[in-house]
Amino acid sequence: MRRKVSEILAIAAAILAASNLAFAQDKSPDKSPDKSQDKSKAVDIGPPPARLLKMQTAFNPALPGSGEGVRLFTKTVKQMSGGTLAIKIVEPGRIVPTADMLDAIVAGDLEAAFTWSGYAAAKAPVFGVFATIPFGPGPEDMTSWILEGDGGRIHRAAYDKLGVTGIPCGMQGGKGGGWFRGDLDTVADFKGQRLRFGKFAAEVVARLGATVVPLPPGEFFYQLQQGKVDGGEMSTPAIDASLGFDKLGLPYYMPGWQQPSAVLDFLMRKDKWEQLSPAQRAQIETACRANIVWMLSRSPNVQGLALDKLRASGVVIKQWSPEVLAAFRMHASAVLRDQAERDPDFAAALANQRSFVAQGAGWRRLSQLP
Repeated sequence: MRRKVSEILAIAAAILAASNLAFAQDKSPDKSPDKSQDKSKAVDIGPPPARLLKMQTAFNPALPGSGEGVRLFTKTVKQMSGGTLAIKIVEPGRIVPTADMLDAIVAGDLEAAFTWSGYAAAKAPVFGVFATIPFGPGPEDMTSWILEGDGGRIHRAAYDKLGVTGIPCGMQGGKGGGWFRGDLDTVADFKGQRLRFGKFAAEVVARLGATVVPLPPGEFFYQLQQGKVDGGEMSTPAIDASLGFDKLGLPYYMPGWQQPSAVLDFLMRKDKWEQLSPAQRAQIETACRANIVWMLSRSPNVQGLALDKLRASGVVIKQWSPEVLAAFRMHASAVLRDQAERDPDFAAALANQRSFVAQGAGWRRLSQLP
């Protein structure tokens, strides 16, 4: 199994290298030939695609990380197929709201989607294990569980039950801990705070006395700016910086205990997926693996640059105090235990993930330089 995964990643890395070249060329200045040149010498751009998929994305393609991953994935598919298979990106919310894309896939209103695993948790809580486990695995361990352990099988089976083919197609690194209008250095500081957090993290901060304010991502900046909420999480530092959160003049807390990693998915309804040729399916699957490799390699650099940008803008980056982190961890354990008791599939997936990560913990400790 390890040999198989190594071979897959080697293939993905080779494809990724070719894709990155095209990605860089895409950004280069226009070098179109002089119109005075003989038209018979024009470069052959290849045949039109034999199959064009329309794919709505949950991520603005202009955003760093996940948004860039959308663009690179489509370029990789086109290159691998020699242009015979192409994917047209449909911007977020154009056909259906982002949170409803899975339903739209099942109903046949969307042909394909590129999304976050967490949106599927409304249908099956097991998807939360791939999306937003407080104090869960980082992106490297999550990737290893998906490709080397049972994570890929569990992920595939969960989507199968919904009549959907779901392919892990990207790996997002840890979120920032959040933006807040005041200091949260003790557990007592959370009492009465109006905070925006996702499902499990929301339950954790509620146990600390905060009031959870459900807000879609697009509304959080304005509500925070206006003082209608006191703080909460948005996304990774790179995305937060690109969205202008540094202009709010608020402290930024680290680390993002609530989501250390998250799997991004490519989705199609099973019958539509099976209408693709075996070669086309293999091209999409391999392009998704290449996308995971690229996102893993890009994340440390892009997040580091984002933190530099935030500091240069005057943002004070704070770390959660040991007292607060201990309280987060204690209540997160209780929240996850309650969810596991309610849902056997979630319980089995979480136990499997934890066992896999624990198996490699000894190696990680011994291999780390002092």
